[in-house]
Amino acid sequence: MSLTTEVADEVSSPTRPAWGAVFAMAFGVFSLITAEFLPVSLLTPMAHSLGVSEGQAGQTVTITALVALFTSLVTGSVTRRIDRRIVMLVFSLLLIASALMVAFAADLTVILLARVLLGMAIGGFWTLSTAITMRLVPTDQVPRALSIVFSGISLATIIATPLGSYLGGLVGWRNIFMLTAGLGAVALLWQFFTLPAMPAENKARNGGVLALLRIGVMRWGMLAVIMMFTGHFAFFTYLRPFLESVAQLNLNQLSLVLLAFGVANFFGTSLAGFLVTRSVSLTLSGMALLMCVTALLLVSFGDVSWMVGAGVAIWGMAFWFDANRLVNLDFARGAG
Repeated sequence: MSLTTEVADEVSSPTRPAWGAVFAMAFGVFSLITAEFLPVSLLTPMAHSLGVSEGQAGQTVTITALVALFTSLVTGSVTRRIDRRIVMLVFSLLLIASALMVAFAADLTVILLARVLLGMAIGGFWTLSTAITMRLVPTDQVPRALSIVFSGISLATIIATPLGSYLGGLVGWRNIFMLTAGLGAVALLWQFFTLPAMPAENKARNGGVLALLRIGVMRWGMLAVIMMFTGHFAFFTYLRPFLESVAQLNLNQLSLVLLAFGVANFFGTSLAGFLVTRSVSLTLSGMALLMCVTALLLVSFGDVSWMVGAGVAIWGMAFWFDANRLVNLDFARGAG
């Protein structure tokens, strides 16, 4: 969601679906989410290798999120005259450049600069991905296409962190980022050969979210969501150091716990999609309450392995990463 949205004069709907392009977009989502959360599963070895604290290494996640937020606010305006195909290819190039910079970085500063590039790609992608997907298929097939694209989030959430943790112990964290660059290259080529030309058809209009901020209940609601997301990522970013130092888990156990988190997150997302149709406020409140209780249990019983595993899984179920798809459709036609 962006403070700057674009209003489509006429968003063209093709007569034939471009399913190859839809799956290319889904693979792009998978690659971006994988790159975004890899530092979570590799935080300890990265910190040791670079000679920095785990807190400093965790800023690789923070800076990516902050840049993604800012980029999402300006992408619509900055790219409003540029063919959407070119824009998406640039985002894939940024992913590749970021992963390669991290893989060969000599210090934390270079890695942070690399993560800035990734944040730009993520923020821009989320601003435009839904609207672009809607231009790839006929109107009656849009829900299916969006489901395919956003399935990349679920897949990355399930396998990225546990696989990154496990393989990182075998081949080293730098090689994991090299593999991520390979994913980006596949996404780039796939998009290059399947995405059609999509000239921008919109005129920028400012104030989408700013207008909502004038409503008191919306201000409080947004503040609550921001606090919930902040709490989650404070937990998620430093999950590996907690599991290693407090729960005393080895690499295999750590990978299994991260896998449990991803699987639980997938089911939590599916459950949330059902619950929000009943009550958005109760669903979000329930998420926050469950996260609070789980955090207290983890702090109190962090040395009990089975409780830690269960607690991390419950947290994963309570916090669903792709809440974006539940609200993004209403704003999508203004982005493409």
